[in-house]
Amino acid sequence: MMETSQSPVIQQPSPTINPFLHDLGVEFLEMENGTAKLSLDLAEKHMNSWQITHGGVIMTMLDVVMAMAGRSLHSDLKGVVTVEMKTSFLQPGGVAGGRIEARGKAFHQSSTMCFCEGEVWNGDRLVAKAMGTFKYLRRLTSGENMKKLYGSD
Repeated sequence: MMETSQSPVIQQPSPTINPFLHDLGVEFLEMENGTAKLSLDLAEKHMNSWQITHGGVIMTMLDVVMAMAGRSLHSDLKGVVTVEMKTSFLQPGGVAGGRIEARGKAFHQSSTMCFCEGEVWNGDRLVAKAMGTFKYLRRLTSGENMKKLYGSD
């Protein structure tokens, strides 16, 4: 990968950018040179009926961190959409009061696609591993476009 002396690009969660991630409490740590990291302080709202981290929370973290890794390869921070994602859950993700960290890496790209891998860690325990394919897009106001196509309800 290309070396750069630029400081990392970190996007803070914002209700106007991604209200879902903001509501989850995702903390953006790093995004540069094909890698990304984010974390989450686990709360009751993140638990499933067995009182361990819900798989949907873990998959969200993986999806976002891989997309961030792919986006970090472009200085214009092109948008990406997930084309495919495969996740393996290796052990429980943690309990309320704990903290998990997601790490993403882009390992191949073409002019229109990016291929990434991601991991979620609970301390020194690997919780889940994923691979994903992402399609690069021009910066769009996709929410507005979806409202035009499908209505606003």
